[in-house]
Amino acid sequence: MSKDRVCVGAIAGAFGVRGEAKLKSFTDDPAAIGAYGPLESEDKGRRFDVKITRTIKGGFAARLSGVATREEAEALKGTRLYVDRAVLPVPDEDEFYYADLIGLRVEQMGGALLGKVKAVHEFGAGDMLEYVPDRGGETVLVPFTRASVPVVDVAQGRVVIDPPVEDDDANEGANS
Repeated sequence: MSKDRVCVGAIAGAFGVRGEAKLKSFTDDPAAIGAYGPLESEDKGRRFDVKITRTIKGGFAARLSGVATREEAEALKGTRLYVDRAVLPVPDEDEFYYADLIGLRVEQMGGALLGKVKAVHEFGAGDMLEYVPDRGGETVLVPFTRASVPVVDVAQGRVVIDPPVEDDDANEGANS
């Protein structure tokens, strides 16, 4: 994925029967998703002017240019929406876009290299940082909290994690 574009939201399906779509916003100010100009699909195959019509549970109902029916809106479910980075505000010194984390080194508190950031997932219960271990194997998910990821240093190309340690002693008698 190019770092010239940033994912600002996704189409979560249809809303109502008149062609509106449900939008999930990934922006700091969720309502700002409609203010960045046309939004583009990941493959750059579609562009949408967005007009937010109302707030709904989990996001917004919106009119998307070129989408006139419920069926057309439903067919776009799962489409991630992007804008050029140039139209977004420059992050403050201690802020960053999740897109900037992809590919950064993942290190332990002591400096040992663990792998590289693959993605940041935005779940309702909290965001998760996913990384690919250097040693190979399955990707690892870490809660993306200040406690578990105390250092995010985009300029130095690294994040430092202090993941919760599983307490094997607490689980010892569980299967007895």
